[in-house]
Amino acid sequence: MIIKSFISHQIKESMRSSFWQKQIVLNILMGLLLLIMLAYLVMLGIMIDKLFKSIAPDEDPVVLFNGIVLYYFALEFMIRFFMQSLPVLNLETYLTLPIKKSSIVHYVASKSIFGVGNYLSWLVFIPFAIKVISPEYSPVMAWVWILAMILLVFTNNFLATYVKRQLAHKPWVVGIFALGLIGLMALDHFHIFSITQLSRDLMGGILRNPVMIVIPLALMVGAYLINYFFLRGRLYPDEVNLKKKTRTDSLGEIRYLKSIGLTGHLISLDLRLLWRHKRTKSLFYLSPIFLLYGLIFYNDPTFKMNGSFPVFIGIFMTGGIMINYTNYCFSYESNHFDTILANYADFKQYVRAKYLLAIAISTLCYVLTIPYGFYGLNILLINTATFLYNIGFLSFVLLFVSTYSTKRMDLSRSASFNYQGMGATHWLSMLPGFLLPVAIFWVFNYFKLPVGGYIFIGLLGLTGLVLNKTMIGVVTNQFMKNRYTMSQGFRE
Repeated sequence: MIIKSFISHQIKESMRSSFWQKQIVLNILMGLLLLIMLAYLVMLGIMIDKLFKSIAPDEDPVVLFNGIVLYYFALEFMIRFFMQSLPVLNLETYLTLPIKKSSIVHYVASKSIFGVGNYLSWLVFIPFAIKVISPEYSPVMAWVWILAMILLVFTNNFLATYVKRQLAHKPWVVGIFALGLIGLMALDHFHIFSITQLSRDLMGGILRNPVMIVIPLALMVGAYLINYFFLRGRLYPDEVNLKKKTRTDSLGEIRYLKSIGLTGHLISLDLRLLWRHKRTKSLFYLSPIFLLYGLIFYNDPTFKMNGSFPVFIGIFMTGGIMINYTNYCFSYESNHFDTILANYADFKQYVRAKYLLAIAISTLCYVLTIPYGFYGLNILLINTATFLYNIGFLSFVLLFVSTYSTKRMDLSRSASFNYQGMGATHWLSMLPGFLLPVAIFWVFNYFKLPVGGYIFIGLLGLTGLVLNKTMIGVVTNQFMKNRYTMSQGFRE
């Protein structure tokens, strides 16, 4: 009964929020897109056996499917970790009421099972089981296999939720978990340990012996219990708030920032803002995706390094996070933008602080991409040229464009499928970011001068660095012209 009340309260809270009312048209459109995606997933489940036949005509589709199950769940885990929102509950509302603490914890721990992502994969493996597994084995074994897949889906859900919660309390736990996954992939890559064979043994064993269903059941129960006991030990909000304050305030104690005066103080405030909110903290979560983007292509023997696409990859890896930050650097402060206008006297320092933080972000990303030089010195040359372009040209363009931002942004909401704060200017700003250097390189490459193209892109960035004071002045003047328009938009 109490769980029913919790669910009722959550639904009312969502339906009565001003955001839901304002975004009702967007919610309808997203619902229609979701229905289209569901139809495609059902079609994939029906046709996947034919897809396997075309890839490996001599292999059993069931064996092939069983062999990729663990790979699928590894990929799904990573997607969940970066995109799935953590289930929350306003504890202060219920802790003073005569409600069992275990009921509250069970509700929060199990709340994530209602997420849409837990049910999308059902539309693939249920049609596959009914169409392929049922005739080959039996309808009963097909449903046992389906139950095993459902249990593994919820295991993944609880495990991703637990690891994501640990990121805020004990980041080293996340690091150990990530190293474990990387270690398994490395063992599989060097043929020391086969994940494919383990996946086949597990899922195939369930088809041969239904008693093995206890394995995924035990995994799901174990993943749920570690979530439960983790939350149980942190039920009281006073303890959580104290730890959170101690952790986030440490960003303001960076000595170097204190030594560079007002600019350092402004950068410190921006760092605190980025780390304290869900929307901005996603920048840190997405950084591995940007930095590892090159591995997708550089390991492909068919990938051509003499085209324009490597320039795009270089911009994406060395500037992807910087582009995200500079696009919304003023919108991030929409909640207190009026306070900034009323209290700040030197707006040139204000703009300069954001520019220096953008440079620092891009520089860190560039340093982390230097090991790609082992794939070839031309890759290092491309990354260096695009890095200079990002910090010397693109950063100023994006800062200039962001002065036209007038859409308020709620930083407490997750960044996943969240388009709040985005406007036409943000999409248009991508054009100079990616198309201009690609077009420049294409012209030089057309005349058989690819190295000249890289040098020209790098020189364009160096020119901006030399003229940085002038460029900051231009952005500041534009900011001063638009500041009241921005403020009015942020208040709406």
